[in-house]
Amino acid sequence: MSQINVKVGENSRIFPAPISVAEALKSVDRDLLKKSLAAKVNGEEVDLSFELRPTDEVLSIEPILQETRDGLEVIRHSAAHLLAAAVLDLFPGTKLGVGPALMDDPRYGYYYDVITPETLTEADLPVIEKRMRQIAGKNLAYRREEISRDNLVKLFNERDEPLKCELINEKAGETATAYHIDNTSFVDFCLGPHVPNTNKLKAFKLLALSGAYWKGDANNQQMQRIYGTAFATQEELEAWLKQREEAEKRDHRRVGKELDLFSIQEDYGQGMIFWHPKGGAIRTEMENYLRDELQRRGYGMVFTPHIAKRQLWQISGHEENYAENLFEPTKLPEWMKEETEFRLKPMNCPFHIGIYKTHPRSYRELPVRYAELGTVYRAELSGTLHGLMRVRGFTQDDAHIFCTPEQVETEVGACVDFAYDVFKTFGFETFKVELSVRGEAHNKGFLGSHEDWENAENALVKALKAREIEYERIEGEAAFYGPKIDIKVEDSIGRLWQLSTVQFDFNLPERFELEYIADDNKPHRPIMVHRALFGSVERFFGVLIEHYAGAFPFWLAPVQIAILPITDRINEYAETVGDELRQAGFRVETNLKSDKIGAKIREAQIQKVPFMIVLGDKELEENKIAVREKNKGDLGAMNLDEFIETARKLRETRALTNV
Repeated sequence: MSQINVKVGENSRIFPAPISVAEALKSVDRDLLKKSLAAKVNGEEVDLSFELRPTDEVLSIEPILQETRDGLEVIRHSAAHLLAAAVLDLFPGTKLGVGPALMDDPRYGYYYDVITPETLTEADLPVIEKRMRQIAGKNLAYRREEISRDNLVKLFNERDEPLKCELINEKAGETATAYHIDNTSFVDFCLGPHVPNTNKLKAFKLLALSGAYWKGDANNQQMQRIYGTAFATQEELEAWLKQREEAEKRDHRRVGKELDLFSIQEDYGQGMIFWHPKGGAIRTEMENYLRDELQRRGYGMVFTPHIAKRQLWQISGHEENYAENLFEPTKLPEWMKEETEFRLKPMNCPFHIGIYKTHPRSYRELPVRYAELGTVYRAELSGTLHGLMRVRGFTQDDAHIFCTPEQVETEVGACVDFAYDVFKTFGFETFKVELSVRGEAHNKGFLGSHEDWENAENALVKALKAREIEYERIEGEAAFYGPKIDIKVEDSIGRLWQLSTVQFDFNLPERFELEYIADDNKPHRPIMVHRALFGSVERFFGVLIEHYAGAFPFWLAPVQIAILPITDRINEYAETVGDELRQAGFRVETNLKSDKIGAKIREAQIQKVPFMIVLGDKELEENKIAVREKNKGDLGAMNLDEFIETARKLRETRALTNV
């Protein structure tokens, strides 16, 4: 009889083969099976119905539970399929596109792109959601089928699904997997995994309808995108919906327009940000703070070009691994008779390597730390662009550290400390840390030896443990060139934002043949650490806008003080006060309109100005100012010098409140 050795946690059992994952889990821990949605077998995600076949290898089963990120992704992916099944049921003849789970989008949890016989409207969403609930209540199985590529193409041809056929021909190997929801007309080309049955989906909601293009390309067929979200419990869903309602009030695109911070102008190009003076004031504060900290922490500021020879991106591997995100090559004018091709830079790292290579390096020089606020360009699909959060031209607060293997743990730890300090300075207190590693089942495409990966991962783990930082280990999500630490921050309404990353790189030092002379007088490869804290200046600014709902702390506020004369005869005194405050280094606006003082105060409140200085006859006579704080109201009369001293302390300490 064929047997297999299965390990679940610390429990090992030998079973007759074949046996399903669900049967193996049930035998080990019946309660654990009830909590499981899917599982990982030696790191590979599979359905609970997946059949374990005879092998000499010990099969490690890790259940995917609903309260984990992996579990939430399974729920949302399965809900997207449930959505498609409901649309097919209600609108026969519908053509299906794709329907992924969205795990890092704060607005939605999944979507499905469809082409229906009749254009859908917002009024159709509750009807579709009702049908989803009806299907879910029937406790129908999600069934996985292994099928040859040719037969799967034939199946979708018979269903008149040309887009699915296109995907299969592009992505499937000789064999493929299809998923059915039994007793419905739904079938999809998909890798899975999914929940075992529709009854596992209880807390979901459809949210929005928008236009989309097949594969995000405006030259392709137009589709409609149905957005929804799903959670493990109704309580989680209701809490998220409440949070979403608050998030809509804080949307950085709306607040940015109201406060005149930035704009995106279609006439100049999608995904390009225009920083207005008020937004520019905040950006200047952000960058000045960062530059001061970089100098204090031993980084050298560098500046590099926006384009480079195409050959550079071939050496770096970007043409091979990021071709879809690169702008097309460009050449010099024909009359110059030079054939050299150039590309806009998608990343700064090869440029920093160029600086490192300008002369031989000794181990005594390392670590070398280069930092740059470098603008990069990526050819993002128009359908994926979103305000400041996803753009085509953005500035990375990029840094690259070249060090010896012995220095890696210290350098990584310093990067993590730096990130925490930055986030706390800007008002974030709660963090989630993820360690993305190669994993057991995803070794293809990863560069470097097993020993390299083990050493790199150990260095990152030690840096986190030394700081007693809890982290979630994410299997198979490392960059192809090494493991990484990602730091997410929680904003004022509980949303997580992916911002900072610290990445270990074996690839570029090898590709560019980097060296340093060690104490044995022989050349060695340095380790390269990539590090970004803001991630991008634009995205971080967008997160800040939504975190504060535009009501920035004093040191960041685009207008820190509004001067509000009560009558026109006070205007000259108001301008004198304003000039003195500007000379003291503050950002000031003087409102000389003929409006009543109540209207001026309301305008300053709407613009979320931290302090208002109200000036009337009494203030003029006594050579004083009346100060009003945006949240606490009137603070009373005081001397201008007294107020300046208070304001200076708020600015210099980067205080988050005006108390």
